[in-house]
Formats: sequence, C-alpha cells, structure tokens
Amino acid sequence: MTAAFTEHRGLLFAVAYRMLGSVTEAEDVVQEAWLRWNRVDPGTVADAEGYLVRVTIRLAIDQLRSARVRREAYVGPWLPEPLLTRPDVAEDVVRAESVSTALLLILETLTPLERAVFVLHEAFGYAYGEIGSLLGRAEPAVRQLARRARSAVEARERRYDSDPATRRVVAERFRAACESGDVAALMAVLAPDVTMLSDGGGTTGAPRKPIRERALVARALLVLSRQRPAGSVIRPAEINGGPGLVVMAGPAPVLAMTLHVFDGMVRTLHVVSNPAKLTGVV
Repeated sequence: MTAAFTEHRGLLFAVAYRMLGSVTEAEDVVQEAWLRWNRVDPGTVADAEGYLVRVTIRLAIDQLRSARVRREAYVGPWLPEPLLTRPDVAEDVVRAESVSTALLLILETLTPLERAVFVLHEAFGYAYGEIGSLLGRAEPAVRQLARRARSAVEARERRYDSDPATRRVVAERFRAACESGDVAALMAVLAPDVTMLSDGGGTTGAPRKPIRERALVARALLVLSRQRPAGSVIRPAEINGGPGLVVMAGPAPVLAMTLHVFDGMVRTLHVVSNPAKLTGVV
C-alpha cells in the first residue's frame, strides 16, 4: 500500500495544486488521501491510480469550495502560491501552461466541477469517460462541463511568448535592471501595457491594487528593489513553468516574482511576498 501511494504521490500533488493554486492546501489534500488510502482493504482496489486520483480530486473540490469563501475576505489581490518547477517543464508548452499562474488565475473563475474536468483533461489527458468515473458523472455531462470550461478559459487567455530561450533572456535583462536600479533598462524590458499584481496578504505592505503602465510599474519595482532586506540576493528560478525571480534573505525566501513575456518584453508581473505562500520556492 505504501509503495503504491508513493508511486502516485507526485501525480496526486500535481492534480491538487492545479485545482487549488496552493502548495499548502495541495499538500493537505494529499495527506488526507494518504490517510484514507491506509483505511482501504487492498483487495477491493483494482486500480490504485484511479482510486487515488478520485479521492484527491473530490477532496480538492471540497477544499476549493471552502477556500473561495476565505479568499473573498483576503486582503489585496489573491495570487496562486508560486511553485518551483524543473527547467524541462518550461520546454513543454502544454505542461508549462497548465501550471502557469496566469492560467491558475483564470481557473479561479470556473466552478469546482468545471475546473476539475479542465485540469484532468487538459493537463493530464484523461478521457471524458474516465473523468466521468472519477467524478461520478455521465460522459455527456462531463463533455458539457469541458466545453464551458474551455470557452471560459479561451475568453480570458492572453498571449505570451512560449520560447524558453526568449523568456530566459528577458528575465535576465529584467533582473539586471532591477539590481542596478537602471530606470532606462527597466523601461526597455517592460511592455507599454504591463500590469503588476502583488500579493502580500495584508502582511508586507504590498500594493493592494494592480499597477498598470510602464512608468508606474518601473517606479514600483525600483522602490521594491531598494526595500530588499540588507544582504538579500535575487536569484533566477523556474517558477510555475516560466521565468521568475526569488529574493532570498539568508535561507528564507521573502519574495517570488513570476514574469509573463510577450513580444520579448514583460507584459504581466505576479509578485508574492506573503510569507505563508512562499513554501513552494524554498
């Protein structure tokens, strides 16, 4: 039983994270799935993966419903918890998109069932019949949920560059400009319609409204750079399948920034400084 769970644990976390946009909540769901797995008679389980994914997705749906109530009272913008990903994820457009903070924010607009169907089909390739079995829904109903989810996502999606080399070059130019305080260099790497969203959870003084337009975003970034803890370092990282930066003060992360690049410039910035949401970038 332990070996079977260990084999599928990575999949379960990946499903739960895409459902919830939270590292800590996804880990809680996986832990609860483990506890339930331990109470099962092995002789009654013909398909360990199917059983575990079914338990995980249903737990995540329940968690998502309660999480949305909490997020309504959240101070300032709510952003998904940043998650370090391997470089090979960024090389795979489908995998990178499925875990990007931009898509996770769009998925927040779906119903829990629509989100479950979208995640299982688009990110993990489950067939509609399989998803119906996992969710206890007829296949035609699953297909209808999938159509609504895909339509909602397509209506809100923004185009971003998918070439990993381009994104890495832009991220390095952005990092160098922030570290040097070079306003001209920073302006040159920001798109004219750039938007910056900051999630401090009301604990770090992060802006509580989106900042738009290149000059305003550049000014906010330079202020942010000057306010870094003494001795802190900015390190490049693959975050949620794309380029990002993590500010480290000793062994502890104090800020994670995800860059969304379009036409060789930063079009959207997601900045998380809420300490409770940085466990995934350690």
